[in-house]
Amino acid sequence: MLQSALPAEVLLIDDASKDGTLALLHELSKRHGSIVRVISMPVNVGPGLARNAGWAVAIQPWLAFLDADDLWHPQKLELQWSWLQEHPEVSLCGHSTQLMGEGVEGPVSHTFSATRLTLTQMLISNRLPTRSVMLSKDIVMRFADKRVTEDYLLWLEAIASGYVAYRLDVCLAFSIRPDFSPGGYSGQLWTHEKRELAALKRLASTARLRPGLIWLASIWSIIKFMRRYARTLWKK
Repeated sequence: MLQSALPAEVLLIDDASKDGTLALLHELSKRHGSIVRVISMPVNVGPGLARNAGWAVAIQPWLAFLDADDLWHPQKLELQWSWLQEHPEVSLCGHSTQLMGEGVEGPVSHTFSATRLTLTQMLISNRLPTRSVMLSKDIVMRFADKRVTEDYLLWLEAIASGYVAYRLDVCLAFSIRPDFSPGGYSGQLWTHEKRELAALKRLASTARLRPGLIWLASIWSIIKFMRRYARTLWKK
């Protein structure tokens, strides 16, 4: 959706597609000039490492992410960037999102609340959908490979290391299909669960955490998986 405040830079990452996407991206780049740049991955590496490739060449101080099956509200960049300018202590910021067609998609209020996110809150539930996130380029962590839930791991590592993270109580992005739909990346429930458990294990190896915290988080993760799986069976 056309943004009310345009980005200063657009990076289009082609993750070794074979359907003509790369040619289309180059055409878009020619049409819009130097503001749009195309990065082509030689082999398919998955979303995390593809995002890292864009991160590595970005010249702007803040990054936002938009996957092929997501949409931004027209006011996303305007409102989120305005809030961040008023809160320079924040390095990681997200907001609520909805399934397209299930919420108010018209103009949104400039007045909304914001909640600082703790590591415990994030271990209970990932409150930062990737489509919602804006983060400082200066964060030293990077996305991991697709053997883990790479976006969730990055948010956890950043917060555990002391970076300040907030969630805005306003819907500024939409998913085209449910996060756990059969065709989605996270729709493969057990595969997704194994990646989340691997992310928690990796966090435990890199961060100084209270004893037993990751163990409890892993148990809770499995409980959430069982609940999602039961809901899938019920719908059948």
